[in-house]
Amino acid sequence: MSFGAHLLELRKRVYISAAAIVAGMVGGWFLSDFLLQAIRQPIFDVAENQGRIATLNYDSITSAFDLRMQIALTIGLVVSSPIWLYQIWAFFVPGMTRREVRYVLGFFVFAVPLFLAGCAAGWFVFPHIVELMTSFAPQDDASIITAKTYFDFVLKLTVVVGVAFVLPVFLVLLNFAGVLSAKAILKGWRIAILSITLFTAIATPAADVLSMFLLAIPMVGLYFLAAAIASLHDARKAKRQAANGVPRASDVAPAETTLPPAEPVT
Repeated sequence: MSFGAHLLELRKRVYISAAAIVAGMVGGWFLSDFLLQAIRQPIFDVAENQGRIATLNYDSITSAFDLRMQIALTIGLVVSSPIWLYQIWAFFVPGMTRREVRYVLGFFVFAVPLFLAGCAAGWFVFPHIVELMTSFAPQDDASIITAKTYFDFVLKLTVVVGVAFVLPVFLVLLNFAGVLSAKAILKGWRIAILSITLFTAIATPAADVLSMFLLAIPMVGLYFLAAAIASLHDARKAKRQAANGVPRASDVAPAETTLPPAEPVT
């Protein structure tokens, strides 16, 4: 295909993805009231269990409408994700080798369910975090929470936990593809922990150190779990190579190079 044909193909894929997202937003608009009630439930539980005033606050005239649109967009992106993920996949597949297609397909097969499972775990955890964070307010004070900030809190929490579930799959698939070895994964553990800490500090749903570490600790554990799986895969691969008589890279001596004799200087 020519460069212009690739651009036409990309435009078609983008149009299909955009149409799917818009259709999902339309359905998400009608579901936004149900989702908003589910998100507000922990606030009601705080007011009932802690005996304090706890409400959501809309700080502008259009903030309620903006929040409904944001919820509808989020639902549209999630509901239409199989369609726009397939469009991305279909655009890049013609330029991939058969082995690359196999590994990328394996990534999508395992990563998407794990991401959704992580989002579900974050959804079930966030009411407890809301109760914990609001409990630090004095008993006689009211908890008046901005609606948009509260929705961003829930969205960030679910996305971060979803990404944490996908991280080990990404590392393991890179190892199975021969791009990243287990030694390389373990060797970069300091950089990985620093990156995870910075990521959770930026994406943490609450501006406190406790929430950051509550998200960082399971991500670090999943990182070392991926390193352990990669180590088992490398050990089995080395055993198969030894059985087939293929020498390891560390057993191959470097070739000696001989320099031609120097010519006399006249």
